[in-house]
Amino acid sequence: MFIDIHAHAYRKPVPFVVQFCTAEELIQRYDELGIEKGVLLPIVSPEIYFPQANEDILDMAEKYPDRFIPYCNIDPRALTNSAEAPLDRVLSYYKDKGCKGLGEVMLNAELMDPLVQNLFRHAERIGLPVVFDGSDQKTGDFGLYDDPGLPQLEHTLQRFPNLIIFGHGPVFWAEIGRLETPGERAIIFDIKGGQVGRLPSGPIKEEGVVPKLFRRYPNLYGDLSDYTAHNAISRDPEYGPKFLTEFQDRLFFGTDICTKNMPVDLVDTLINWRDTKKISETVFMKISRENAVKFFGLS
Repeated sequence: MFIDIHAHAYRKPVPFVVQFCTAEELIQRYDELGIEKGVLLPIVSPEIYFPQANEDILDMAEKYPDRFIPYCNIDPRALTNSAEAPLDRVLSYYKDKGCKGLGEVMLNAELMDPLVQNLFRHAERIGLPVVFDGSDQKTGDFGLYDDPGLPQLEHTLQRFPNLIIFGHGPVFWAEIGRLETPGERAIIFDIKGGQVGRLPSGPIKEEGVVPKLFRRYPNLYGDLSDYTAHNAISRDPEYGPKFLTEFQDRLFFGTDICTKNMPVDLVDTLINWRDTKKISETVFMKISRENAVKFFGLS
């Protein structure tokens, strides 16, 4: 059985282009995929989705305590829209309510923006891990902007050494290998609202910054959810298993499920690599569930 550290659900259907699944539909998908339980991350920033109350996540986790673990999410512009906002008060409140982490932070601002750094500062002090999405655009997108080479992420890891940050999304995982062009870092929206672009593909000829950051900063963890993480580890079937093996203690299975029929290719890839001895049973078990059991204190 897998434990999913990254999923989304709404209590009721949302009338939008992306038809988010309900808690019941997510549980049905979990049963199909062999997922024991998962972390629900609320969406609070309006860049692409309808904002969602943290209380929605708490209600779903209370209704299905054996299947869901709640995260809270705070837009760093909240309260006073300043770098002095006392966000620790809000984070403490939701931690006391049972939330195990912060995210998915998705506003479209620079990672080193003082408001974002203020949120991360308070998360470190309160003791909540953070997951955020990234972007290579400063407008017309969602996610925190970083430059090629991820210097803003590195500076954040340096500034908050006791804050666990989960690398997630295309801007992060595209740099598992050295980029051919900066435009490979993310899929963007075209003028009609669809998504266009390409992600890196093919063998990894030279390591990128991601494995180097993992080696340098023990507070960096890996969220393997969504197809961009799967693309990163599967594009080179020789390098991918080595990467999983080297960082087996800080990589976590995830889905980033939004819709009830969303494919999750990572399940089959991990099982195949285990069965063909590309990764050991130990590595498989750590990534699929044991790291999450230890991290969240699950029985």
